[in-house]
Amino acid sequence: MTTPHPEGERLQKVLAHAGLGSRRACEQMIVRGRVEVNGSLVTELGTRVQPTDEIRVDGSRVVVDDQHLTIALNKPIGVESTMAEPGERPTLLEFTSRYSTRLFHVGRLDTNTEGLILLTNDGELAHRLAHPSYEVPKTYFARVHGRVQRGLMRAFKEGVELEDGVAVADSVTIKDVGPNASIVELTIHDGRNRIVRRMFEAVGHPVEQLIRTQVGPIRLADLRPGRSRVISGAELRTLMDAVNL
Repeated sequence: MTTPHPEGERLQKVLAHAGLGSRRACEQMIVRGRVEVNGSLVTELGTRVQPTDEIRVDGSRVVVDDQHLTIALNKPIGVESTMAEPGERPTLLEFTSRYSTRLFHVGRLDTNTEGLILLTNDGELAHRLAHPSYEVPKTYFARVHGRVQRGLMRAFKEGVELEDGVAVADSVTIKDVGPNASIVELTIHDGRNRIVRRMFEAVGHPVEQLIRTQVGPIRLADLRPGRSRVISGAELRTLMDAVNL
């Protein structure tokens, strides 16, 4: 956010700066009663706000602090999910050093799993995204050994017995079946260690390749391995909505 006026910045300017539209479009949001500041509905265009104020549009929190940073990274195979200095293997730090703030990784991907991992300097956002009580779903594409049968879908939805309890998938789609390998898309909100690999192992189809493609509303899309992008605007708001921020 730009340096605030001593009396605060005009609300419509703050909304426009946060990516909600043109100044004129943001004025219309205010006039139509879609904007709240610190829990109170605001319809006056002359309203000024401070960086510490909580602003919501249609109930969703608006991030107006330029110090907030949340990124999506496509973690390559062989990279450890830690922000420690690289040792024998590269770490996430190697791929995030261009960002000038300390970042927390949200959960982990094991070394041999690639794909989407989120990092943020918002400790509360990181905590909520990783906490089981918020049940944030995660989607994976798995290439597994052998020809899977349609019964796999039912087994995963009913629950697979593991050594530390039953694991249940939210959704399962068999994408391709071959004589030696199959492709399965799996969505699960269980965050236990290596949970997807262990589920497939339990039903006799060990994972050969595993890619995480989505965390909550955030998609990997066409982000290449080792590349990252900043999550902002409406996309960031949907992520915060997912954990009631």
